[in-house]
Amino acid sequence: MKSLLSTSLLALALSGCSFSNIVTSSSISCPDGATLVVEFPASDVIRLQYVNGDSVRSNNTGVVLAPDKTVSFRASQSGDWHKYSTDDLVAEVNAQNAAVVVRDAQTGDIIFQTNSSTPFESERIAKVKVTYDDASAHTEHTANGDVTVKDIISTDTVGFVTQYRVNFNFQDGEALYGLGAHMEDYMNLRGKTMYLTQHNLKAMVPVLNSTAGYGLLFDAGCGMKFTDADGNSYMELEAANELDLYVMKGRQLGDVVANYRRLTGDCPMMPRYMFGYIQSKERYVSQEDLVSTLREYRNRRVPIDMIVQDWSYWPEGWGYMKMDPKYYPNPKAMADSVHAMNAKLMVSIWPNPQYCPQEKDFRERGFMLEQSVYDVFNPAARDYYWSYANNEFFSKGFDAWWCDCSEPLDGDWKGMGENYGWDNQEERWHHNMNTLSVSLGEERSSLYSLYHSMGIYENQRKTSDNKRVVNLTRSSYAGQQRYATITWNGDTHASWKSFKQQIPAGLNFMATGCPYWSVDIGSFFTRGNDLWHRWFYAGQFPGGCDDPAYREYYTRMFQWGTFLPMMRSHGTDTPREIWRFGEPGTPYYDAILKMINIRYQLLPYNYSNAWRITNERYTMARLLAFDFADDQRVLDIKDEYMFGDALLVCPVTDPGVASRKVYLPKCEGWYDFWTGQRLDGGQEVEANAPIDCLPLYVRQGSIIPMGAEVQYSGEQVDKPVDIHIYPGKDASFTLYDDEGDNYNCEKGEYSTIVIKWDDKNHTVTFGSRNGTYNGMSETRTFNVVTPSGKATVTYTGQEIKQTI
Repeated sequence: MKSLLSTSLLALALSGCSFSNIVTSSSISCPDGATLVVEFPASDVIRLQYVNGDSVRSNNTGVVLAPDKTVSFRASQSGDWHKYSTDDLVAEVNAQNAAVVVRDAQTGDIIFQTNSSTPFESERIAKVKVTYDDASAHTEHTANGDVTVKDIISTDTVGFVTQYRVNFNFQDGEALYGLGAHMEDYMNLRGKTMYLTQHNLKAMVPVLNSTAGYGLLFDAGCGMKFTDADGNSYMELEAANELDLYVMKGRQLGDVVANYRRLTGDCPMMPRYMFGYIQSKERYVSQEDLVSTLREYRNRRVPIDMIVQDWSYWPEGWGYMKMDPKYYPNPKAMADSVHAMNAKLMVSIWPNPQYCPQEKDFRERGFMLEQSVYDVFNPAARDYYWSYANNEFFSKGFDAWWCDCSEPLDGDWKGMGENYGWDNQEERWHHNMNTLSVSLGEERSSLYSLYHSMGIYENQRKTSDNKRVVNLTRSSYAGQQRYATITWNGDTHASWKSFKQQIPAGLNFMATGCPYWSVDIGSFFTRGNDLWHRWFYAGQFPGGCDDPAYREYYTRMFQWGTFLPMMRSHGTDTPREIWRFGEPGTPYYDAILKMINIRYQLLPYNYSNAWRITNERYTMARLLAFDFADDQRVLDIKDEYMFGDALLVCPVTDPGVASRKVYLPKCEGWYDFWTGQRLDGGQEVEANAPIDCLPLYVRQGSIIPMGAEVQYSGEQVDKPVDIHIYPGKDASFTLYDDEGDNYNCEKGEYSTIVIKWDDKNHTVTFGSRNGTYNGMSETRTFNVVTPSGKATVTYTGQEIKQTI
């Protein structure tokens, strides 16, 4: 790696302005031909564009939305330091080496700085083109589906790409989070190396957030490498037109996330049913199989809101968006049957149709890329992909999408040799990044899922506003949250070690600003299989749901999944329906049912928090540093997190235990959710954890609205709501509601009720209702519950107070 900015004197010139001027952009020219441009997209966001050349060249990712207006800033000079200031931030650039220091404008404190001696580097790398023999094309079956394989004719150098690096000086004691969902067992990323590209079990989001009061967004579409180890701290971009870095100020991590969403787009409101229970498996093999499974849930009175049709429903080829009439004779009737049972239907769709009429159709239109994936970067191809999805599914009543394999290529889901495995992240990074680069191009190798999601979202919105878009997808990227996606962590294997690793993976993902994340409850692979050295097929429960050990594992994972944004059971090797784990009155069945009921009781809490995600740029499930960054003990805790402002969730991740140690972060106090016992914060406790519950605590000064036990989310509407108050300090909660599944909420058709608790006077106030929507009941019943008493309030929309 060759440094473009040495310690020799640089002749920096600010083009188009003097140092006393108010400007909107400052371009710094370096004598070795590099350029650094400083802008402020917002008063508390700095954009640094560094390029090996005399003018910046956009990476054209589509990640960052065009700003509504240009922010002016003050430019001045003091000695070697060139200073650019807004009311929130000050950026200082050293004329000797172009190092950057970013300060809080109010306090003068440094929040972020590049390395003081070598801030930026770049290097030209040969660009390789692989030529395939189309005549050799054949299908190979892998655990990731059927893939087209061709022989290579030649590998040629066809030019160069530029590799960029920005070097950091992190502060002592600051913790770093984000970069997506990872297989590595990491929470705080200080001292770690992360290999970033898209593949099954890794969803890359190039956002790094710090407890020092800032976040970093790297706006490029290539693979990347982050290191904070062995005396080096940097982010390396493997192929980009420029290094495009946004420094986002935030007093707390939640403020940084809000800035990230302001740059890259807000999250649409998810439908109410998405916060119920979702049943899936690999797979329901016919229309009757799927409908009868849902009917069994209803007959058993086990709540459920959605059932999922996985792959291989097509009559020929692979990934064909067409249901085989032999097994699915009437897709519309199937959707109608699901709806008649007050549930929704999700279907798996793939970006790689092969050996079927759909592939031929796309290829003839020029809509296919190498290795038989459709060209999401072509708007016409995205529209045409939607036409298939709409004709076969959406127009027939299907409700939600499962966009599987949205990387869209994974290079290591077949036999890869004895030394290729779970912990060899660098080799997997090279292999998968190269696979994606050949088909998509080096500069956009990580962008496929972003554009695939855009095509689904924008086309469904054009087609109808009556259903909110729901897209469960295996890959992600910065900005993807604006397309109503939920990312899940891929095809995990069932082991207690894997379970432990998945928790920090999700928390780091959601810390980037992408708030909707989920898992296959029970893990995807339950059995181990050494065939062809398939390293990923590493489950430890060959007996599946008939094995008591797996029933325990599934139950413990189910408890955790209850407190994730999406609660969905899924996997291969063994069935996943509740009756596969026993019958009513047996421990595992009853424990699973208990969690499903808790999920539905929490609908008013969860749906209101979903509105905060949309309206306030909130994060529902978040690592402890979001709330307790001043408590050093929480910065690397991997198995506890907050769910909403109130709930501290502590999953049980070891077999055969009935308790676990829990650290209660420093705050006024905590209540045991199950017993009501009050405990002081800042201490470690031994928490009871019988098989039917996980340790769960409520922060003092919280309000949790809980509904009735119902069979589906729509049944919760207008039923009495219990307002649980946990005293010790004043509290507030905004109860949100709307029609549940259309976009009238974007037109202002919703209601909010602010509920406040006056701790000194033991009085709860229900504020005047704000707003209305079609079908809203004018009168609601609220049962207020505190440790010292209860009261029932009949609410008609006007402010009302009740002393308990």
